[in-house]
Amino acid sequence: MTSVGHRGSWGVQPFIRVDSLVTESQLTGALEPSKRREIYQRCIQLKQAVDENKNALQKLNKADEAAPVGNYEQRKEEEHSLLEKLACQLQELAVGISRKDTLKVEAHSDKEEDDMTEDDEDEETEETGGEEEESEGDEEGKQEQASRKQAETVTYIALGDFAAQQAGDLTFKKGDILHIIEKKPDGWWLAKDAEGAEGLIPRTYLEPYNKEDNLESSEDSEEGGEEDGEEDVEVMDETADGAQVKQRTDSHWSAVRKAISEQINTVDVLATMGAIPTGFRPSTLSQLLDEGIHFRGSYFLKPEITTSQLAFRDLMWDAKAGTIMSRPSRVSSILTLWSCKMIPLPGTSIQVLSRHIRLCLFDGSKVLSNIHTVRAVWQPKKPKTWTFSPQVTGILPCLLDGDCFIRSNSSTPDLGILFELGISYIRNSTGERGELSCGWVFLKLFDASGVPIPAKTYELFLNGGTPYEKGVEVDPSVSRRAQGSVFRQMISIRRQPQLLVKLRSLNRRSRAMLSLLPETMVGSMCSAHLLIFYRQILGDVFLRDRTSLQSADLISHPVLATFPVLLEQPDVMDALRSSWAEKESTLKRSEKRDRELLKAEFLLVYHDCVLPLLHSTLLPPFRWAEEETEAARWKAIADFLRQSRENEGSLKALLSPDGVHKPFDLSEQTYDFLGAIRKNSG
Repeated sequence: MTSVGHRGSWGVQPFIRVDSLVTESQLTGALEPSKRREIYQRCIQLKQAVDENKNALQKLNKADEAAPVGNYEQRKEEEHSLLEKLACQLQELAVGISRKDTLKVEAHSDKEEDDMTEDDEDEETEETGGEEEESEGDEEGKQEQASRKQAETVTYIALGDFAAQQAGDLTFKKGDILHIIEKKPDGWWLAKDAEGAEGLIPRTYLEPYNKEDNLESSEDSEEGGEEDGEEDVEVMDETADGAQVKQRTDSHWSAVRKAISEQINTVDVLATMGAIPTGFRPSTLSQLLDEGIHFRGSYFLKPEITTSQLAFRDLMWDAKAGTIMSRPSRVSSILTLWSCKMIPLPGTSIQVLSRHIRLCLFDGSKVLSNIHTVRAVWQPKKPKTWTFSPQVTGILPCLLDGDCFIRSNSSTPDLGILFELGISYIRNSTGERGELSCGWVFLKLFDASGVPIPAKTYELFLNGGTPYEKGVEVDPSVSRRAQGSVFRQMISIRRQPQLLVKLRSLNRRSRAMLSLLPETMVGSMCSAHLLIFYRQILGDVFLRDRTSLQSADLISHPVLATFPVLLEQPDVMDALRSSWAEKESTLKRSEKRDRELLKAEFLLVYHDCVLPLLHSTLLPPFRWAEEETEAARWKAIADFLRQSRENEGSLKALLSPDGVHKPFDLSEQTYDFLGAIRKNSG
């Protein structure tokens, strides 16, 4: 056995053998697959031998030496460092060889991932055929088996290919049936394949075998393919902070589940080839936004009516103040996004178009508010750190505003804020676009006794998977490297992905301002004063100036008809914010205290700035995370504002024969009372 004073037969041999492997590995691209596998196995064997020597070295004491040894601890540390360096070198060689093979598989699978061929389906059927033939007996046996699988499932089916990344991992193919021996809490389970080989496998690649509502197997199972689209997903896990997840019965979840299932094959391929960590998933909140309008800010800006539909629930008139009544709510606070640390980097096979956070109010089961998005910035020197602008002023876009207002009147004890870090990306090989979740965290706003959590800075560690999964890590390799000493575990905690946020207490001015906003909403503070103008004008038209409160006729008001669109076009909102700031700077102090004069000036600025932009053909349609489109829109908006400033208004540009605008539409001028309100959500 190796000792510090005198190395055994393994003394200089590892250096020679590793050097030999390095030389041979440089030629792996030109070698036969069998030779590459042989080199890979030699890497694994050598690493196991190095690990054994490291363990033996740790157990050695100075008394075990046959002869006195000077500087024993120093020489022992040097020996350990050499073995550690060899182990890292061997692991890098093994991963490099495995990744080259994976990339070759990826080159062939790019053509097949969207349209699986019949040969692949037949191959998967053959692999699972043994289990299916046994279950083709009487119908009672099937029902009995289905009732038992909820208790404890030990047989799983692989959702994608996985190549061993280090010693002790188990390589498997998509469709393989795996028997789980031990379910470890770190997400790496000990499993055995059909040939009897054992090893660690990532939990995220598995789905309980023969599960009827399996998202991926619904495409391969003839019996389940016709009905799975109508079923709801039942999730019995808990969120990170203990909020119980109920069975999903809300209608929007079916659409989200379908959209995520369509993307899961792409995510599997990206994870297998090492382009993304295994904890990344298709973005849940992005799918909700794409589903319709019910999770957008423009929807929650609409006035809400009571259950009887005879009055407004969150828009009332204060006759004494001559404006809308302030509405205190259970939650009314300001949240500041500071930074995200140690966010894993995607591979070079995908190009990141946007890094951002989506946040909303959440109760552990369903989304309770609009989904608000804040874009992050990062520096090449610190690629794993995302930062946000704590206060947006001047020409900075509101999309970067890290100061967010949070409003909710929900009485649920599990009320909190769900944060989902995401990236929008494009695959270099296929040009396919998508959005991935890089981790999520749930911050409960009340403790177990119903007391609000204190206003302070919170360091939140991110979870992998989706908000409806439990125990999934963003990057399991971090915790795996932490196994060992306490020092390694402390280093591992610092390397865990985390989000830094701050809850701020409200002063009197902020509380009064937020009380004029809808009872339930999340948005950026830099545009909150513009939302308040809209709400006040809404109150004037609906509650003060209407001749009959029972009338539901169309209302001629371009501002009311078009303002909610600005929440989906943040660059136009920035144009309004900039124009209003310029106008406000010209007003006298006494004029700024005149509420009616401010609303009149705001309407003029809106007509002069926003309406021409919304209907200009020079402004391309808004598309998320498309750099060319965003740049073209910014240029068109900047040119328009400059011309308006030079000509003291937009009238000259509107009347110019060079200006081209979209055809007139009645919806631009009229506010549909019945179509604009939203019913009481309870």
